[in-house]
Amino acid sequence: MSQKHCIIIAGPTAVGKTAIAIETALSLGTEIVSADSRQCYKEMRIGVARPSEEELSAVKHHFIANHSVLENITAVSFAREAKEYLNDIFTRHDQAIVCGGTGLYIKALVEGLDNIPEIDAAYREQVSNLFEEKGIDGLRAELLQRDPGFASTGDINNPARMMRALEVVLATGEPIRSFQSGKKITDEERGFSISYRIIDLPREELYQRINQRVDHMVKVGLEEEARALTVYRDRPALQTVGYQEFFNYFDGLCSRAEAIEKIKQHTRNYAKRQMTWFKRHVEEG
Repeated sequence: MSQKHCIIIAGPTAVGKTAIAIETALSLGTEIVSADSRQCYKEMRIGVARPSEEELSAVKHHFIANHSVLENITAVSFAREAKEYLNDIFTRHDQAIVCGGTGLYIKALVEGLDNIPEIDAAYREQVSNLFEEKGIDGLRAELLQRDPGFASTGDINNPARMMRALEVVLATGEPIRSFQSGKKITDEERGFSISYRIIDLPREELYQRINQRVDHMVKVGLEEEARALTVYRDRPALQTVGYQEFFNYFDGLCSRAEAIEKIKQHTRNYAKRQMTWFKRHVEEG
């Protein structure tokens, strides 16, 4: 068994993962790899609750603000990049921290990648253009025709996953699930052992923290950040709570106060889904 060990600190948004990860990393003298599917985008700061400059300077972080919203980041590409970070960290330390709330990213890193062929950039561009022109409804319609299995049982509310499924079937002629074995890799195959620390709070306390966080985001400029990102509003990265609601406000579909309340509501809903996912995943693992 390798002596290298990765501590995964996970849980719903606003639960306090960043502070706990920094405290743990400082006590172990190691570094943190973020497993957040939105904090990696340099154009997005307030709405994704990116760690502050003070927090980032306290402990070395990886996969934070190092990509553009113009890039197509997936669980597959994250896992490859994160493994490179961890291999580098393990040249200096015996332990490393992975911290985040994107369960699919953590699963891809920990359990290995499915044997999906490399997809030619032309197919990615084709799918990206479809999404830009026809939105999520266009993706659903195309998947219903080309991969009805995914369309009926996959996550058809997640543009990134839908685009991935569509580009795979376009490039290979086979549905994405034909490449998904479900086989989990061992610690020996992975090169390091893992342990989970799932952070949770009583629901009312967590919801109160979410509401307070949204109010703080608005106070420090979330509306202005969203307005500056309207040019990218059709990119998968911007299909994100906190931005979509303000886009609706800019379009005159709701009032500013309604947009803010929707951000709170949608964030609470997201936190509930995150906690359900982590509890089920860790219990099964």
